[in-house]
Amino acid sequence: MHPSELRSKLFGVIAFPITPFNDDLSLNLSGLHENLSKLTVHPISAIVAAGGTGEMYSLTPAEYARVVELTVLAVEGRVPVIAGVGFGHRLGVEMVHAAETAGADGILIFPPYYPFADDAGLFEYYRSIAAATKLGVLIYSRDWATFSPATVERLAAAIPTLVAWKDGQGDIRRLQAIMNRVGDRLHWIGGAGDDLVAAYYSTGIRTFTSSIATVAPRLSLRLHEFGVIGDADSLGELLERCVIPLYAMRARRKGYEVSTMKALMDMVGMSGGPVRPPLVNVTPEEEDELRIILAGWEKFL
Repeated sequence: MHPSELRSKLFGVIAFPITPFNDDLSLNLSGLHENLSKLTVHPISAIVAAGGTGEMYSLTPAEYARVVELTVLAVEGRVPVIAGVGFGHRLGVEMVHAAETAGADGILIFPPYYPFADDAGLFEYYRSIAAATKLGVLIYSRDWATFSPATVERLAAAIPTLVAWKDGQGDIRRLQAIMNRVGDRLHWIGGAGDDLVAAYYSTGIRTFTSSIATVAPRLSLRLHEFGVIGDADSLGELLERCVIPLYAMRARRKGYEVSTMKALMDMVGMSGGPVRPPLVNVTPEEEDELRIILAGWEKFL
């Protein structure tokens, strides 16, 4: 897929599916295929294979290639498949090549393994990985990878295939400064969580990445719908009732943004399974809390 075509499709909900594991922590490939087949009957705009919610950092190179390949096969061209890549320069380039071979339509570059890189190092990390492919590139600003407006502008000028910027910081003031500096050179994506849809859409953004979509795509799509039409009351009510309680639980422990989604998948009869260490599974008591949250999602399941 040409980068410009990829960009044109990034409107609405981008789903971040989990990668299901069996009880022995091996890949549950049949479960992944079934999950994706159910997801793609809904009008989402794209799918990120082996992203953060997909436990990219726990996958071996062979498993990573298999997950991207199976995602492409299961989606059957209905929506673009964007593959997560990262770690370091050499491994990032290898992942890009594996994603291309598997048939991915674009790549999402995660922050590097090293949390103390300065702007020059970060710039070269993203530039060199992007240079390894003709696919459209998205950069994911999250965790320790924070950027000044000037750095984002420089990256946009240096990477012709850079089509979109995914904000994972949730710092609306910084994001607005970046957007004002770079303008429509990039497509802007709200990527810190479903709970920030109201904040993101107030800035004019019309795309967000959703882990909730892996369980209840109708809920994510309704958030987008209310955001687009500017129905602040309905959007606020839906966030307060269905989304914010989940995000409060996700914030309890590191990695719970994955663990809670996998538990919910199992509860609705889809394939979730356990997380791999160093992530931890939710407790039995927290599973009961999740069932209460899920009861409020009934109309969206």
